[in-house]
Amino acid sequence: MMVMVPMRAAFGIAAILSVACAAVEVRAGDSSPWQRDAHSAVRLLAGSRSGSVLLGGIAIQLQPGWHTYWRYPGDSGVPPHFDFSKSDNVEAVTVLWPAPQKFDDGAGGTSLGYKQQIVLPLRIVAKNADKPVTLRADINYAVCEKLCIPVDATAELAFASVTSTEDGNLSEALNSVPKPANVGDPNPLTIRDVKRDGKTNVLVDVTAPDGKDVSLFAEGPTPDWALPVPKLVESGAPGVKRFIFELDGLPPGANPAGAALKLTLVAGDKAYEFNVNLP
Repeated sequence: MMVMVPMRAAFGIAAILSVACAAVEVRAGDSSPWQRDAHSAVRLLAGSRSGSVLLGGIAIQLQPGWHTYWRYPGDSGVPPHFDFSKSDNVEAVTVLWPAPQKFDDGAGGTSLGYKQQIVLPLRIVAKNADKPVTLRADINYAVCEKLCIPVDATAELAFASVTSTEDGNLSEALNSVPKPANVGDPNPLTIRDVKRDGKTNVLVDVTAPDGKDVSLFAEGPTPDWALPVPKLVESGAPGVKRFIFELDGLPPGANPAGAALKLTLVAGDKAYEFNVNLP
């Protein structure tokens, strides 16, 4: 398996081992069997069956001291990849991403992802609401401590329950997904302004409740943009926190003017996602 690292910093892997989890037979129920490797386990979750839009999830457990990555892994890392193309009666699957944590990548940078355990909610659209749905997923992710190990797993699950025992877990996971927001919204946690500082820097001013640690993450319009993790700096304005990041890690020939960025703002258990166009 080829591991792609579209990051601004090297992945920093001294040795890479490949771990394959065996495929499992499909079964009706609220979760598939755990697929385990040396440092993690993964399975599918099914929510209640109602109509053509279903709620599911990918649950990942990690051993203490190990982590995996968000959809944008930060200064180094490999984002998870999911393939649902072998599913039955499935039109589309959208992966929803809970807000990530920050941690040192071991090379002087910051990585973004999850520790201990995480449930990634899935929005599943059935082709025909009156026919059975079976979700089949090829799951590829990295588990990292000091070294990173890629994991390949295959899971299958039939969506059959009128009322699922996993509804509570899936609802909790949905609540941790950043909510859509607009710059200037009258929320206690919000982005007030986004502006350029010269040719290479972007400044983002935010307001947040007192006493809360605030994090900001920036993503480009396409996965080949590898923007650095914004850093908190002094703003000079009361009640305003300022973040700065460089327009570094752009694809060759990319023009940042007017580029559509996704900014994720996190403080405690609150998280919002903003779509902005660079000035």
